[in-house]
Amino acid sequence: MNNNRRRNFRSRPQKSNFRRRGGSVNNGSSNSLNSNGNMYFNRNGSMNNIHNVEKTMQKFQQLAKDAQSNGDPVLAQNYLQHADHYLRRFNELNDKRESTVEKPISEEKSSLKEEVAEKETQLA
Repeated sequence: MNNNRRRNFRSRPQKSNFRRRGGSVNNGSSNSLNSNGNMYFNRNGSMNNIHNVEKTMQKFQQLAKDAQSNGDPVLAQNYLQHADHYLRRFNELNDKRESTVEKPISEEKSSLKEEVAEKETQLA
């Protein structure tokens, strides 16, 4: 058997839907929003659950304290920057939650005011 001999491999045709998600085919269109596979990726909801965000923020704050006590100010600053990111996300989720809670309350108040105004006009 000759080991120096090259084998001639036949190329297989590539599948057109290889690792393509959503069933859409990008035909070179200029709309890159549809072709971005990570656009709606949400990390199992970890960034949308306020409790997970708060827990992660506290974890990075503790890691920063530990790094500072071990004499590594660069690593401590890195952890503090991560904690700051999660703090901003925590505040965003809090604001969003408060706005969704306040919205129905304000709608109820406005509907009560309308009912009172209707009753006053009927009495007059």
